[in-house]
Amino acid sequence: MKHKVTIRDLAKAAGVSVTTVSQILNGKGQRFSQATQQRVLELRDQMNYVPDFNARNLIMRSSKTIGVLVPNIGNPFFSTFIRGVQKAARQAEFMPLIFSANHEEKLERYYLGRLIERAVDGLIIASSSITTDTIEQLLKPNDIPYLLFDQNEANGGDRLLIDDYQGGYLAAEHLAGLGHQQVVSIMPENMTDNLNHRLRGLIDGLRKHHVDFNDQTDVIYGELTKHGGYSCTKGVLAQHPTAVFAANDEMAIGLYRGLAENGVSVPDDISVVGFDDIDLAEYVTPKLTTIQQPIREIGEQATKMLFNRIQNPDTAIQTSYFGVKLVVRDSTKQA
Repeated sequence: MKHKVTIRDLAKAAGVSVTTVSQILNGKGQRFSQATQQRVLELRDQMNYVPDFNARNLIMRSSKTIGVLVPNIGNPFFSTFIRGVQKAARQAEFMPLIFSANHEEKLERYYLGRLIERAVDGLIIASSSITTDTIEQLLKPNDIPYLLFDQNEANGGDRLLIDDYQGGYLAAEHLAGLGHQQVVSIMPENMTDNLNHRLRGLIDGLRKHHVDFNDQTDVIYGELTKHGGYSCTKGVLAQHPTAVFAANDEMAIGLYRGLAENGVSVPDDISVVGFDDIDLAEYVTPKLTTIQQPIREIGEQATKMLFNRIQNPDTAIQTSYFGVKLVVRDSTKQA
């Protein structure tokens, strides 16, 4: 078996020192002649030289790697979010390591511990189940730059914030404007701050338009997944609503199936509004009316903010805000 080409092999072939090769390959070879730089770069390509990751880490004191922890990589929201992370990371020549822990706190701690062991340069934590204890015990003592998304606000640190309250309010205005007087919402049981803001926006918007909403009986709980939305069907139908506001598009799509199995038509019998505007929203029947977040841009901005923290560790706490907008499609109609 052929041995892996090393930097020593490359230096020998180029007739220069290992230090010279290292500096040229790392973009610091300006003091060498153009001919020398060109020879080293051509030989690198001819010999298929790939730098040794661990050795480079020691020299550069950077792994050029970030960790990204999401709750459910199967959720189209997070797959789009990750595409934004990858775009920004590629531009900065960083490698994102992506993990999904399915809201399991022990698994999240395990992944974070392993990422810290591997000396990642920073972390994007887009999981609502990470606790303050985990941040205090794992991240801060190890001086790991991190950014929080979809987190309870008490956890501090750099963060991305979405105008979830406005999203709920826009959904309420839309439904009230269509004449709906019996509105319910489907939500997960352990609601994070962002989901509480969505629900509060909905309630305030409905009440402004004189639509009653009882947050004890008009909220039906299930997992924040398609199956969770499906499992809410019985509770939704028991309230006899004319419209439903779902915590996210996944729950709305799951509810579609449950309603169809019970002979209930969307939107003829019940209007449905989602939240996120995932790719699937345009491909279900009927097309889903939803509150749109700029998902890919959020992923890009999260990564750029993390890189700024890595490069400027003493900078003040960073916060980025993103607005939302209502996208009206075919799942809502006049009551």
